[in-house]
Amino acid sequence: MSSPEPQPTLSDGVVSLRAWRDEDIEAAIAGHDEEIAHWFGFPQVRPSYERHKEAVDAWQRAYAEGRSVVAFVIEADGQVVGSIDVRDVGEHTGEITWAVYAGHRRRGYATRAARLVADYALGELGYTRVQAKVEPENTRSTRVATRSGMRREGIRRVNPGSGDRTETTQYAVYARLRDDPPLDSPESFRALLNSFLPRKRAIAQMLVRDEQGRVLLCQLTYKRDWDLPGGVVEVGESPQQAVSREVAEELSIDIKAGPLLLTDWLPPWSGWDDALCLVFDGGVHPASVLEEVVRQTREIQSVDFCTPEEVAERCADFTARRISSALASLDGSGAAYTESGRA
Repeated sequence: MSSPEPQPTLSDGVVSLRAWRDEDIEAAIAGHDEEIAHWFGFPQVRPSYERHKEAVDAWQRAYAEGRSVVAFVIEADGQVVGSIDVRDVGEHTGEITWAVYAGHRRRGYATRAARLVADYALGELGYTRVQAKVEPENTRSTRVATRSGMRREGIRRVNPGSGDRTETTQYAVYARLRDDPPLDSPESFRALLNSFLPRKRAIAQMLVRDEQGRVLLCQLTYKRDWDLPGGVVEVGESPQQAVSREVAEELSIDIKAGPLLLTDWLPPWSGWDDALCLVFDGGVHPASVLEEVVRQTREIQSVDFCTPEEVAERCADFTARRISSALASLDGSGAAYTESGRA
């Protein structure tokens, strides 16, 4: 197999990326500090000259033998300010790793370098995808990943001891595809923001009463407490339509959701992230509607209309408060927004 062309120099006018030379090693060692050692899981803050020389030799061999790794020095204003590489991880994917040395951070060098390497990998190297994996707590690197144009795709869990650090338990995965819209397009910018801006789980519930004012409750299979009928709103789904869908799926009765009665914020609890619970008016129905119910037995044990006393007895305290607030909203005397059922 013929040798590849000499490693190119990449530049955007502010940073230049070039192949490693032996004379770069001392500057690189001087730039290593506790922050780099921490996130890379290095056993010591500064590597020895011999150890770094071994790494440079390995990168040069990897380039010469098929470019499975392409490693660059990051230069700015004639100084070595960091390093960056892209390596083949299979499935036409290149994984990018970078470090900016002490004294040169917060100047945008890593973002510029990551963008240059991504362009090079998706073009010259022929990858169809570039990615970076970053511990979510490493906020500097998460910002570099997004600002360089990589979209956040999700969280990858790892067993302790199998990551870069023995303490690592998860990585946020960021990626850019060859066929993504150009980074300077509005479509690309919107998709990038949408990938990492916070999202809240939404739950839609329905307040259904009978002629005696009792509230329809479901006894659930996956927790001891009773709750209003409803469920999680799917991505892209209207909450009002979601609650009618959930009631139809769980109870096999068709009730069109009426106006929104209450928005209740649920704080993180027992392994769940926080969420917004939207309670819609399900109207008044004869108690005989229970005869039409066909339970989804995987989730629903039983269904019943309950008095206020039974609500307090059967429901968790925050659920009982939410139901009380929603009932108060029927005549306009209740708060439109609560947190864990409290106004």
